[in-house]
Amino acid sequence: MNWAFLQGLLSGVNKYSTAFGRVWLSIVFLFRVMVFVVAAEKVWGDEQKDFACNTAQPGCHNVCYDHFFPVSHIRLWALQLIFVTCPSFLVVLHVAYREERERKHRIKFGEGCQRLYANTGKKRGGLWWTYVLSLVFKMGVDATFVYLLYHIYEGYDFPTLVKCSESPCPNVVDCFISRPTEKRIFTIFMVVTSVVCILLSLCEILYLVGKRCFECIHRMRGSRQINKARSIANMRSSNTHLDSNSKKLACTSQPAPAYSTVISS
Repeated sequence: MNWAFLQGLLSGVNKYSTAFGRVWLSIVFLFRVMVFVVAAEKVWGDEQKDFACNTAQPGCHNVCYDHFFPVSHIRLWALQLIFVTCPSFLVVLHVAYREERERKHRIKFGEGCQRLYANTGKKRGGLWWTYVLSLVFKMGVDATFVYLLYHIYEGYDFPTLVKCSESPCPNVVDCFISRPTEKRIFTIFMVVTSVVCILLSLCEILYLVGKRCFECIHRMRGSRQINKARSIANMRSSNTHLDSNSKKLACTSQPAPAYSTVISS
């Protein structure tokens, strides 16, 4: 695995994430990807070869293994990690689309033109919806794979001994799973980290929605205050205009002074 490429992708996604998103990415890449690559693959190894049954009947071993392990844990977790990390990169692609659009706009109208976006990485408009929908998709992927793991294997436990009566086994045979305790620990660890990631995504969605609602309420209050101030200013100007008009009317209605003529004899 190219760790430099992975580090570049991680830093690119972290740049546009909230605090909850950064914690989510740290858990995914440190506690899930690293554990999966370094330890889990070695623990499972060639699990079909290590699955032993106390019978020499041809085909019985393969049928029993397929009955108890229809899908490998390693392959299921690999699909889960692929699907759960892809939505984060969609946010990076959306930001890159914005930056490219902004660049073409400057080329067309010049460097001094009005910008299309105040900040291409700020979660507003379509980018906000892309980010929130990516969180919903990640929650759905993790929840689906946790349920599939429980449904396919009927729990998260690894018994030491399983009994198989599938055809062409001649009778009920005993089959033994290699490293059951170690596999049980890794399975529970991966399930717990998936649940933690689901809770972090839920908290991030609530944070983003709550922040947007707070901004809308604050904007509405600000617009109301502006409208109120404008109405008060209009009332004051109208009162001033009325006062000036009343003064003019008072001046025009004042009677002219009377003059008397004195005749001297």
